Amino acid sequence: MSDILKSMHEDMQALHQTGAVDEVTMRNFDAMCLTAVPEYTAEHIKQVRNKYHVSQSVLAAYLCVTPKAVQRWEQGTSKPSGATAKLLALAEQKGLAAIA
Repeated sequence: MSDILKSMHEDMQALHQTGAVDEVTMRNFDAMCLTAVPEYTAEHIKQVRNKYHVSQSVLAAYLCVTPKAVQRWEQGTSKPSGATAKLLALAEQKGLAAIA
């Protein structure tokens, strides 16, 4: 989350605590602040892995998948989805330490 969005989120939470923002609006705002999950291409996954100078096996360990899964993603025969795609997005944005 960017510093600006983080500041806005804190302001919304304060408004919610005072009753100026209702529960539904706060939930919707919380959802908008979640890390976006891009559609990963084979090349994009290779770029993320190379950015952190790790092997397919090491990236697989961080993502709790098999090295074969990472290999298939990089070959374009399958794509990460669900929680794995979310972890990959977090790792890309915040570094591997964020998901360690």
